[in-house]
Amino acid sequence: MAPNKRMIFQADVNRIYDEEYHRETDAKKEKMFIRPTRRRKMKNAKWFDIGMGIDLPFCIILLVLLTVGTIMMFSASYAFAYYTQGDSYYYLFRQLIFIVIGLAAMFVMSFFNYNKLHKIAPIVLGIAYFTLLLVLVLPAGEGGVKRWIPLGMFNIQPSEIAKFGVILFFAHWASKYYNKMQLAKYSIIPGIVIFGTIAFLLFLEPHYSGIVIIGILTVLMLYIGGMKTKYLLIGGALLGGVVLILAMTGGLSYAMSRMDGWGQALEYTTDEMWWDTYQTRNSLYAIGSGGLWGLGLGQSRQKYLYIPEPQNDFIFAVVVEEIGLIGAAIILLIFALLVWRGITLSLRAKDKFGKLLGIGLTSQIGIQVVLNILVITDWLPNTGISLPFFSYGGSSLIMLLAQMGIVLSISRTANIERQ
Repeated sequence: MAPNKRMIFQADVNRIYDEEYHRETDAKKEKMFIRPTRRRKMKNAKWFDIGMGIDLPFCIILLVLLTVGTIMMFSASYAFAYYTQGDSYYYLFRQLIFIVIGLAAMFVMSFFNYNKLHKIAPIVLGIAYFTLLLVLVLPAGEGGVKRWIPLGMFNIQPSEIAKFGVILFFAHWASKYYNKMQLAKYSIIPGIVIFGTIAFLLFLEPHYSGIVIIGILTVLMLYIGGMKTKYLLIGGALLGGVVLILAMTGGLSYAMSRMDGWGQALEYTTDEMWWDTYQTRNSLYAIGSGGLWGLGLGQSRQKYLYIPEPQNDFIFAVVVEEIGLIGAAIILLIFALLVWRGITLSLRAKDKFGKLLGIGLTSQIGIQVVLNILVITDWLPNTGISLPFFSYGGSSLIMLLAQMGIVLSISRTANIERQ
């Protein structure tokens, strides 16, 4: 090959390399500088990605429940609020304040490393014991019960802290001693000690619905933590013996009074039974008059002072009356989706503590919903169980939203592939 041709060939090769180099360089510059907005959008999209950020479906379901619950709480409460407070918006304004505080707590807890709760679980349980003791030395409230610690416009209900404390402690305990949970000293004995002491303090308030819920949560956490089934039978026998002794000695007089007329709300035979079943009977009237499609939003009749404090435990009766059986079934379906999604996220957490904690916190929602529906339909005695995200109340709503923030924190580490 002639020298001049060799030089021309080399020049062509160099030109091709230079063009390729500049093409790659320009592509990198375009990626880095020309399209920063697209890169930021892709980065921000990770915010809600499963396993990388908070779980968007769980958030949507939760916010839908909270929105619908707030609307129904206002619809159920405005007549009672006007009659008792002179302001139809009294409960709505306060509930909105609780929601803002609760959402802020949920946002903070969603960024909080839930594994840090592992170390402070005994401390949280200790705080629950302290508040349960504190409420007993404070003046009694309406009806002679001691269930709230007054803080101005806001009252703290220690039983709400106790529910969280029990779930957190047993998630910590069972994950720490998971391989030993089949032994009695690591399962049934701690369960009896902790539940027994908390139940005793709630018994002194008295707050029997709190005892029931915490009892169910204790059994649930121990069972999914690895406790043998036979220990459930032993614990049930011991609990039955304690209840029998209290009933024979008159220690359950308050609870027995709540059972007067149970299952007979529509079959009262005396004036005394008529009053005992007054709230439940009007709840059944509301449910029956709602029919399949309801009377329409805001059109409930039973909320006009027939159902005492319709914004609280019996709010779902007003819900059925206004939006009917179909609307109520849809709400219950949304609750079921929330529980299902929360448990699904929890099961795919990367550690045992996250699994147990998430399942416990989410299951509390389902347990309270089921018990509330059974009470308003007279399948259970009227024990005062609130409906999550619907019933009026600050401590319950704030605690529940904060707990849902912990579930969102667990969802950040959930071992789920992006879809």
